[in-house]
Amino acid sequence: MARAKRVITIHVKDDREKEEFMRELERLNVPAFIYVHGKLDSLKINVQGTKDEIKEALGKIHAIHNRVRAKLYPDRRGMYHYYPDDLFRDAGTSVSLPVLMKSLELLGESAEFDESRGELITSAPWEEIVSLVRKLGEALAEISLQTTRQIREVILPVSAAFGLDPEEVIDLLVDLGVAEWKEDKFKYELIKNKEQALEAVLNHLRGDNGED
Repeated sequence: MARAKRVITIHVKDDREKEEFMRELERLNVPAFIYVHGKLDSLKINVQGTKDEIKEALGKIHAIHNRVRAKLYPDRRGMYHYYPDDLFRDAGTSVSLPVLMKSLELLGESAEFDESRGELITSAPWEEIVSLVRKLGEALAEISLQTTRQIREVILPVSAAFGLDPEEVIDLLVDLGVAEWKEDKFKYELIKNKEQALEAVLNHLRGDNGED
């Protein structure tokens, strides 16, 4: 099939956007040959290959640029749009979305997940949320073998939001009577449901004992 060439220009607002775009572009795996020439506020991208290869590459290049802009710049509501896979890749670890979203909520950030687009939509900037995922990943590694999934969905967000060691949160849950050690399973698990356990520990940490 005949080879062809297409040149497009991607405009960027600043060096940060340029660096993020180039970093994502380097990960792109397509048959077409791609050559990039950077300028002050733009990137000239030369794509060579068959028409189908060029079409595929251009589609992915534009998709990359849209994702980079969505994660670097807030929308009209002040929200950022992230793909969890991108987030976990940059953080070098991963946690469940319920844990991440509850952690953001406890930290005072807005968070929702658009299942149709596969996007996490949050008020937290990229660097902050990457740092949060790393902290959650480290805490998860500490307690994963001795906890059930459900209790982790309480321990990890509380640990992140209040700056507590995850072991401290486990001890607190036990002291509050909402979790216990199961000898037969060699794991800590909740006695009450997740919502009740979370409410109990948050009330304690915030100094609200439900008394007048």
